[in-house]
This record gives sequence, structure tokens and C-alpha cells, in this order.
Amino acid sequence: MFLEIKNITKKYGEKTAVDNVSFSLEEGRLLTLLGPSGCGKTTILRAIGGFLKLDQGSILLNGQDISPISPEEREVATVFQSYGLFPNMKVYENVAYGLKFRGIRKKEARNMAYDFLNKVHLEEEGEKYPSQLSGGQQQRVALARSLIIKPKLLLLDEPLSNLDAKLREQMREEIRQVQQEFGVTMIFVTHDQNEAFSISDEVMLMNEGKLIQKSSPEDLYLHPNSAFALDFIGQSNIKKGFYCRPEDIKLSSEGSPLKVQSIEYLGDFVQYTLLDKDGTTLIMKQFLQENTLEINKIYPFFINWRPIDFKSTQR
Repeated sequence: MFLEIKNITKKYGEKTAVDNVSFSLEEGRLLTLLGPSGCGKTTILRAIGGFLKLDQGSILLNGQDISPISPEEREVATVFQSYGLFPNMKVYENVAYGLKFRGIRKKEARNMAYDFLNKVHLEEEGEKYPSQLSGGQQQRVALARSLIIKPKLLLLDEPLSNLDAKLREQMREEIRQVQQEFGVTMIFVTHDQNEAFSISDEVMLMNEGKLIQKSSPEDLYLHPNSAFALDFIGQSNIKKGFYCRPEDIKLSSEGSPLKVQSIEYLGDFVQYTLLDKDGTTLIMKQFLQENTLEINKIYPFFINWRPIDFKSTQR
């Protein structure tokens, strides 16, 4: 196995940030650590990068225990939320920075830097300074700087959190393209579910320092293994031991009568709050161009209820 995390624990005083977590990752895959603030995902990332000392456990990269090794010796690169670019260096100098520690001459380093700037579509910006670039461009520079040293593993700590929604969407697509082009193994940290689901081969859901579920995005959504996973991932309607997702509710002439209590427009989607005869509220979503419903009116709906049985969905 390419990366193995074995029984790692990290405490800060009385607080356990990471509680006996173990998982593995195959080479060339992109894993996202997902969870609420304070769940331990960034602590795990920093431990893998060598920026903090574990209280227990080991980290193996290609079979080698890298736990006692300094960050510089790990063949692991990290892209931080703040990008970490040097403001007094030109863009190409930032990209080439790591090469000077590897004995590469300036001319060759410059050529390599421009080659990587070309790969992230910034070849025209090499002579500028970071302050002259947009947030998205700075993110690309940070990515190029990490990739140029050819790390075995690339860690990304909420790298898109400072960008607006449109640019976030564009950048996550670009990160995925770069990951696939270079075949680099990545671990990505985010609290944004859309980000995690769109970019990942696997998603690892965490809460209170514990690993809750690690699976494909589709499996995590369709087969939550716990009450926390069901509640945290997406939206769910729960009633008497059963649950359904908003997309599991459809207009149907043979369905049950539900009253439209409220309507919320979410761009391409419309979210309806429905009320059944027992007074239970249900959330339904549909595309904007589908049947338009009116508030306070009653319509027949079919609901695909699923039993809540976490034992049968354990992953």
C-alpha cells in the first residue's frame, strides 16, 4: 500500500484532536478529508506533512515509517490555505524556490519553472509578483511550486476557501485535471461537501477526531454507515425508522397528498418544504424547469422511503 496511517493519536492537553485513526491510500488516488470544524482533518494532514508530532501511531509511505522524519525529508509537499507565496519574489522564482535545495542551476530552474507555469496556464505571468495576481492565479502558482519538486504525495489544506464560489468551482476542476495529468497522489482537506464529492476518488468523513466512514463519494451519499453520516452528508427526511433524500420525492398521480408549505429558489433548483397529514415537514428538490408548484396547495407525491439500518450499510 502506498500510504498507511496506523493508529494515530494527537492530543492537545485534555482534548483529543485525532483519536486512534487508521486508513490507507493507493498511489495515484485523490482522497478528501471531510468533516465539521475541529473534527481532526487538518491535524491529520499536518501530521502526514511532518508539521506536528504524534502522541501515538505511525505513518508509512511506500513502506517506510516517515513519522520521525522532518518535513523536508518526506517527499511530501503541502499547499496551505494562505498559499505561502513569497511577496518579494517573482512568480517564476516562487515556483522554482524548492529546486535550489536540490542543486539545480538557476537557468535550468527558471526553464523548469516556466514549464510548470505553462501547465497551470500562467506562462505569461512569470515576471509578475504575487500581489499582482488574482486569488485563483496565486493558487495555481502554489500548486506549480508544489508539483515542480515531484513529491510522492501532495497535501492540500482547504486551498480554495479564500476564493469566490465561481472560482472555487473552476479551480477544483483544474486541480483534478492536474492530479490526473501528473498521476500524483493527493490528500485534500475541506468542509465543503460539493467540493469533496466533485474532486475525490474517496472521501473520508470525520467527527470529533474519529474516522466515521471512508468510501467513494457515491457510496458515502447512498449508504451512510451511521446517524452522523446520514445527518451530515446532504439533506435527509427522517420518519419512524426510515429516511429519504430530497430527490426521492416525486410528483405522482398515485402518491400521497402533501401540502406545499414554502418555496426556496436555489439557482437551477427549487427547494420545497412539504407538510404531510401527520404534521411532518419534508424537503424536496427539483430542477427549476420542472413542474412549478404553488404555495399552500396540495399535490400527490411518491416518496421512496429507505429503512435506517446502519448495520447493513457499514463500510
